[in-house]
Amino acid sequence: MNSNKWQFWIDRGGTFTDIVALRPDGSLDTAKLLSENPEQYADAAAEGIRRFVMESDRIEAVKMGTTVATNALLERRGTPTALIVTQGFRDALAIGYQNRPDIFALNIIKPVPIYDRVVEARERVSAAGESVTPLDEDDIRASLQRCFDDGLRSVAICLVHGYRYPENEKRIGQLATEIGFTQVSLSHDVESLIKFVSRGETTLADAYLTPVLNNYIEGLQSELASVATPERLLFMQSNGGLTLAESFRGKNSVLSGPAAGVVGMVETASKVGFERLIGFDMGGTSTDVSAWSGNYERSNDSEVAGVRLRAPMMKIHTIAAGGGSILQHKDERFQVGPESAGADPGPACYRRAGPLTVTDANVLLGRIAIDYFPNVFGPDAKQPLDDEIVRQKFTELAHDVSAETPEKVAEGFLTVAVESMANAIRKITIERGEDVRDFVLCCFGGAGGQHACKVAEVLGMKKIWLHPMAGVLSAYGMGLSDIRVEKQQTAEVPFTDDELALLQPVIASLQQQCDASLAAQNVPEENRAFQVSLGLRISGSDTILDVAYDNATNMLMSFSAIYRSRFGTEPDPGQLLVATLHVEGTGIEQVFGDPLIESARENNAVSSTKMWVDDSWLDVPVYDRDKLGSGVRIDGPAIVAESNGTTVIDAGWSGLINEYGHLLLEQSGAVVSTLQETETTPDPVRLEVFNRLFMHIAEQMGTVLQSTALSVNIRERLDFSCALFDAEGRLVSNAPHMPVHLGSMGESVRSVIAACGDELGPGDAIMLNSPYNGGTHLPDITVVTPWFSDSDTPMFFLASRAHHADIGGITPGSMPSESHHIDEEGVLIDNFWLVRSGELQTEAVSRLFAAAKYPARNPRQNIADLKAQLAANQQGIRQLEKAIERYGMTTVQSYLGFVRENAATSVRRLIGSLENGQFAYELDSGEFIRARIEVDHQRQQASIDFTGTSPQSDSNFNAPEAVTRAAVLYVFRSLIREEIPMNEGCLEPLRINIPKGSMLSPAYPAAVVAGNVETSQCVTDTLYGALGALAASQGTMNNFTFGNDEVQYYETICGGAGAGPGFDGADAVHTHMTNSRMTDVEVFEQNFPVMVESFAIRKGSGGAGKWHGGDGSVRKLKFVEPVEAAILSNHRRIAPFGMDGGESAKTGTNTVIRNNGKLEKLSATVTVKLAAGDVIIIETPGGGGFGAKN
Repeated sequence: MNSNKWQFWIDRGGTFTDIVALRPDGSLDTAKLLSENPEQYADAAAEGIRRFVMESDRIEAVKMGTTVATNALLERRGTPTALIVTQGFRDALAIGYQNRPDIFALNIIKPVPIYDRVVEARERVSAAGESVTPLDEDDIRASLQRCFDDGLRSVAICLVHGYRYPENEKRIGQLATEIGFTQVSLSHDVESLIKFVSRGETTLADAYLTPVLNNYIEGLQSELASVATPERLLFMQSNGGLTLAESFRGKNSVLSGPAAGVVGMVETASKVGFERLIGFDMGGTSTDVSAWSGNYERSNDSEVAGVRLRAPMMKIHTIAAGGGSILQHKDERFQVGPESAGADPGPACYRRAGPLTVTDANVLLGRIAIDYFPNVFGPDAKQPLDDEIVRQKFTELAHDVSAETPEKVAEGFLTVAVESMANAIRKITIERGEDVRDFVLCCFGGAGGQHACKVAEVLGMKKIWLHPMAGVLSAYGMGLSDIRVEKQQTAEVPFTDDELALLQPVIASLQQQCDASLAAQNVPEENRAFQVSLGLRISGSDTILDVAYDNATNMLMSFSAIYRSRFGTEPDPGQLLVATLHVEGTGIEQVFGDPLIESARENNAVSSTKMWVDDSWLDVPVYDRDKLGSGVRIDGPAIVAESNGTTVIDAGWSGLINEYGHLLLEQSGAVVSTLQETETTPDPVRLEVFNRLFMHIAEQMGTVLQSTALSVNIRERLDFSCALFDAEGRLVSNAPHMPVHLGSMGESVRSVIAACGDELGPGDAIMLNSPYNGGTHLPDITVVTPWFSDSDTPMFFLASRAHHADIGGITPGSMPSESHHIDEEGVLIDNFWLVRSGELQTEAVSRLFAAAKYPARNPRQNIADLKAQLAANQQGIRQLEKAIERYGMTTVQSYLGFVRENAATSVRRLIGSLENGQFAYELDSGEFIRARIEVDHQRQQASIDFTGTSPQSDSNFNAPEAVTRAAVLYVFRSLIREEIPMNEGCLEPLRINIPKGSMLSPAYPAAVVAGNVETSQCVTDTLYGALGALAASQGTMNNFTFGNDEVQYYETICGGAGAGPGFDGADAVHTHMTNSRMTDVEVFEQNFPVMVESFAIRKGSGGAGKWHGGDGSVRKLKFVEPVEAAILSNHRRIAPFGMDGGESAKTGTNTVIRNNGKLEKLSATVTVKLAAGDVIIIETPGGGGFGAKN
């Protein structure tokens, strides 16, 4: 670079703006300013530059990351925007995929869409590209003109199947431009990938945020003009690449700063020989973790501030654990976050009367050298950190929890925080199928260095790397990044030589687009590089894995290796598809490397300080990072102080400064775990550690199951659950996937133990779906895998339950509306050996599926999904083995009991606030569910008695006992507002009486298919009614199945949520015992013979009241070939009740409009044959109101 030109690399964060200045002589300098300080300057970036440059200086480039768009999204301060969608999809983004964010929340908070208004375009294109309804240009022009006349200037356009057939989007875009809209975002241009809802939200975010960015850029350029106008102004994108300011778009901006941190890590740590890196970026409110092993890993599906984004982003996992995370002792556990003290009041030590935080724990333990921390606190902003108030607060807390010392309390909280951060790192490496111990931990951010050694110890990592600019590494990363453009396109073609040949011109076109974009950004031709990859997936699976574009043999080998590594099972290469094409163009910037530093003359400490080490205070040396030369070695315990952070070298670790000033830490001695002894009483720190650990195992099982399953029910609708059980079949942890499965799998596991326990051996697995042995209904197949460790008997059981698309029965989809005998619902499976000694019993399973009176229609898919369930269980075993390797079997076994007891204590605490009650609930059939709840406050127990419930029904609304128990567990868990463990202990204080022979405890051969999905909803509302806690929600899942010999499909349809004391019910959302997602319209129509004519909120269907009930939904489907369909629903006759004076909601309706125009009203449960052109309309109930309406 020219000697008279500067570069500035800037990370504009929400609180601080970090600046790295590359001087004309090649040296670096840094500055940190408040991002907002209007009394002093208009813009922090411009002010920072002003403080460095002279009037005659020239600036070659400003490279910048900013949270301007992210903050606008978080605070909903974007540009008022109109959203244009296909007619019938006005509410598509408001409904989303119909699942709720928190399955236990009674006050359901859904993300608010960011559009100002929605306009429906009269147009429709089929999945095959046929114009079903031509675009009505006059109508859409008039609608756009009204939006413009009302002051809107930004428009987002997303039409169904517009990603593949964009002509109507283009035309509407032309009309909008002609009218005068200044921001027009077209979905096929923003991201040309399948999934209407996600693409729509991405397009909307682009239109909403891009004008905000443009306004900021214009303001920055104006401010810079008075200093020195840079030759180039570039911004960091979420994908880790730079782009010129005029090409910076909203959808690419939301991870601008964190992405640069990953680049800074990779471009520096990899240059000194590290090949596998874990990024650990810990700030004040959160921690970002990332992984790199030769290639930047990006994701196309992310969610930021409640908005789904389909755009290439660095794969960064964020958790709410930072220096400002608040410390609390609740429910007999030490809990860290997720609440944060923020910058105001900040931690207690900040002298603003803040709460105790992670930072305060480090202050108390001497892990922050106060003398070297900036004196910027107090009223005059000149005082040091306040360690006296920290000690006072910890001393008080130690007294409250009967701890030995305040140091023990602070140390305990740090242990919990470290475990939380370690779990986040485990998550990203497990999902990649890699062992975290093979990586180097790269720490940056203001608080990363304080916890580096402890996090590494928990993970078993042996090496840590810290850059000399770790505190401003995101800004530094701006200077190490290249210009990057990416183009993607959906392909969805078979992975064959012929199809690959046909894709070559498409790939060439995408590369030409990237090349043109780089040329427009003035990148010289010799500096342009391109990388092509294909996204491959197995037919029927949603999991796309990217492989480098090569010959077919090499791509197949790469795909198989990645799949095997991540999921522990072999893919089926005969079913491979090319899902997406991806071309990345890189404009190579100047190469900049870390400068060499002088070798060490001395390594004397500048001072010493007291630090809590091994249960006592110890004088430890303090080193000044800026004074450490190359070759200096430091043995822990020690503290390294620097201008942008503090690094603690713990006992058992040693540090070395290399020639670039990097600090490399390695374990110098064995770190002995303190979690090996037998314990008779739980430690509150370890209690939280193991609670999170057990849940983490179940969650990772779910990740594998979703990724490897083929059926839409599992991979798209997420109708599954995974759980860990102890040797007696008691629930240890159940990931919160599907509420109706909560607590019900234990009966199935205990059934396996009773029937097969003596025969079970390593490598075995049992499957069952019997509703008389813990099952729910026949489509829900449970796979149980024992784990023996080194014992002769199983030490644990891993189980996964998934809803199979078809298991036989009298109707496709195995959800018959008119079954009266279990055989009519499909194949009954009771403790069947799925795997023996590691060998899958494929032939025996196939015979089982074929031998029933009404056999399974697609056994190949059943077996494929069973393999996915087995893979999930094996993932659980792998994670369990790692936990036992770290903590020892004795400790793990002890905490199984402690975590269970803790859950029971939480429920007992809830019981103390409840009163007796009873309720009778009528179903559409005229049958009743009756419940009486009696509370024994002295014993802290509650009895739930269903005496008086109608006897076993001739219909299929009988609910197995396991389902009823799951409903009881769900209700009592949902009334506890704190986060508590979900395990068998939750049921211990509850005495449940279910009369044998009633419809809640049926005997063979009772039909049960509706009991799981319908009666379970009625049981929950009955219990809420008895407790007076909540008005009825829609009280049904609106089960709809259809199919023929070729395809089978099942969905449940959202409705209104009941209102409660102090809150309205949510609209069009799944409630209580289900939380399955709705298949995206484009995926749905591509795979099944159907067209979605509309999916909308049913306005006015919620019950009125002081707090009104949520509205239901309207789903209208048109079939393009003959199918047989079935509806299982409730509340078509009886309205969902209001509570405490609130009004009832509207009932639902089921209707068919025949292709000749004839309208037929359908009953609540019905089987109907549909011809091509027939339309079915399902209107779902609303939720009841709460409290008398004013």
